[in-house]
Amino acid sequence: MQIWVREKSFYRQVLRLVLPVAAQSMITMGINLMDTIMLGKFGEMQLSASSLANQFINLFQILCMGIGCGAAVLTAQCWGKKDLPALKKVVTLMLRLCLLAACAFTTAVCLFPRQIMGIYTSQEAVIAYGEKYFSIMRYTFFVQGLSLTMTQVLRSVRNVRIPMISSVCSFFINIFFNWVFIFGNLGAPRMEIAGAALGTLIARVFECAIIFGYAVLADRQIGYRLRELFRPCGEMLSPFLRYSGPVVISDMLLGLGNNALSVVMGHISAEFVAASAMTNVTVQLSTVFVFAVASASASITGNTVGAGQKEKAYQQGVTFLGISTVLGVFACLLILATSPLVINMYEVADHTKEIAYSLMAAIGIIVLFRCPNTVMTKGVLRGGGDTKFLMAADILFLWVFSIPLGAMAGLVWHLPPFWIYFCLMSDNILKCIWCVWRLLGKKWVREIV
Repeated sequence: MQIWVREKSFYRQVLRLVLPVAAQSMITMGINLMDTIMLGKFGEMQLSASSLANQFINLFQILCMGIGCGAAVLTAQCWGKKDLPALKKVVTLMLRLCLLAACAFTTAVCLFPRQIMGIYTSQEAVIAYGEKYFSIMRYTFFVQGLSLTMTQVLRSVRNVRIPMISSVCSFFINIFFNWVFIFGNLGAPRMEIAGAALGTLIARVFECAIIFGYAVLADRQIGYRLRELFRPCGEMLSPFLRYSGPVVISDMLLGLGNNALSVVMGHISAEFVAASAMTNVTVQLSTVFVFAVASASASITGNTVGAGQKEKAYQQGVTFLGISTVLGVFACLLILATSPLVINMYEVADHTKEIAYSLMAAIGIIVLFRCPNTVMTKGVLRGGGDTKFLMAADILFLWVFSIPLGAMAGLVWHLPPFWIYFCLMSDNILKCIWCVWRLLGKKWVREIV
């Protein structure tokens, strides 16, 4: 048996799924890039405050992505089996969890904004700016949660057009209102960091209106309607907890781990945080096709396993591994080539730029392993139903290895920025090796519905 897919139809199918998702991701990351550039004009403190506040907001996003991707593990296989009643019940469970999470995060930000910022930094100016940011961003959790989770379900049934349309609209809306409120254009008050939050809030509302509105009013593939939210779905609770539960836990551990990394950075210096914010958007843009491939591979692999074609799913997994390796090399070269151009776009101190150059060099190496790791963990192995293994991988390498090592490197040994960042991200190397071994062992291919 050949170990990779040779049919041209497969690659055409991958492109049809990857290109819209990649375009959507590039637009989302372009928004983040413009936010950091605009706020960078007001110095490191506001840039650091928005970056650290967004780490907490990202925790919610990752939780919703975990809930949505966990549901998508089941919905992809339900779609492969053409079992729409079961698929709708999974969506109902997903939305209920999403709304509970939004309630919890909204309450936390309303009651404890200063305490949350205090976790990430001890600098009073950064905390004060973070409170301003939270005062507006607290209204985004419900609309963003519904958008994120429903996007994953639509992608699992190969509907990538509507999320892309919503991102295009969100991009222009966010950029326009950021320009208006950050700088005080068109007669609006100059709000600076609060203006960035307001622009984002407006864009999130429009994004939710398009994605969630389409899903419950116009979509005919799934045919989910709001009345389904109040119908019983108990028989799907056990498989949801068994296979989607580890995805949610895994993604939350990853989100908490990223927050722990931000805590380490925040206690090093505001300049280190600002430099990290400058590099993050570049890294995300350079790996945008990797996350699109991961999304496509989860959908395709899940549909294939759901149809009972296990050997074909293995072939597809090996093929996706090869694609992600090539993308990793491309991302590495792109990061190293464009780092001077990107860093010089920011109006920050020379010392901050020096740190950013070091971080760019470190992530240029890490991304070689991060790309295959991402496609395996967020795509192939997850689509195949191997969710408990992935949860173990996140716990072992992130929490037992890279977080303690990075904390020691930054707060105890006081190593140069390159080595601090390399240690903080080193779990990507170990996880990549372990996931490739798991892929080749074939134990990840499981029918779960």
